[in-house]
Amino acid sequence: EYDGERNSEGERHGRGKARLPNGDTYDGEYDRGFRSGQGTYRFRNGACYIGKYLQNKKHGQGTFFYPDGSKYEGDWVNDQRHGYGVYTYANGDTYTGEWFNHNRHGQGTYVYKDTGAMYIGGWVNGNQEGEAELVYINHRFRGKFLNGNPVGRGKYIFDIGCEQHGEYIQSDQDKAEVEEEEEPSFLVAPKWKASAITDITLWTPHGENPPSPREVSPPSLQEVPSEVFSLSRDSAEEDEGSREEEENQDQEDQGED
Repeated sequence: EYDGERNSEGERHGRGKARLPNGDTYDGEYDRGFRSGQGTYRFRNGACYIGKYLQNKKHGQGTFFYPDGSKYEGDWVNDQRHGYGVYTYANGDTYTGEWFNHNRHGQGTYVYKDTGAMYIGGWVNGNQEGEAELVYINHRFRGKFLNGNPVGRGKYIFDIGCEQHGEYIQSDQDKAEVEEEEEPSFLVAPKWKASAITDITLWTPHGENPPSPREVSPPSLQEVPSEVFSLSRDSAEEDEGSREEEENQDQEDQGED
């Protein structure tokens, strides 16, 4: 069913409302038979998109409300989250940053609602990757990430006024287990090996040398890094569920003629 304006060729053109055979509805602008311009598309499963269209595809600024309560607000290109946007997940977590072909990609900040922790840094194809900082309530980790896990050298900065330097390594036992199972190495979480404790080092234009290292910290400080892994995995699982939901909705979107 269609109720709205048409051009001289009889095509939907201008403002109109349509109800699709599958129960979806669209209320917005058309251009020569295509949804183009500002519009609101409501899916029968409760999802809703409010924003710009170009030739039946989400393109430009728009907000997508998902049935599970999550929401994406930002740039779209050819039906994909692409550009800059904010995703609020069903569990209350948020990601604010760059997107590429539907994935978190570029620079962005992920905030974990339950703990208040924040990941600030690089993303590649939906995974935490590159230089980044993981901020907790009373300390932070600064270093590199790969496939959602910290790798190589880095440091923990504590609010009590010290830094713990070290690196994330994979033990020989972990490597052997991975080889036997023939699984990618990133599935085994690397372990933190502390090397030194220093005062907090601040950059100055005079290039003073940093304080000399003291003894390695007590075990309680070395146990902190275990939080990293559960956080990165939670974000990946949450995003995967939302992505699957959206793919189903996009398939329904193709039903309009």
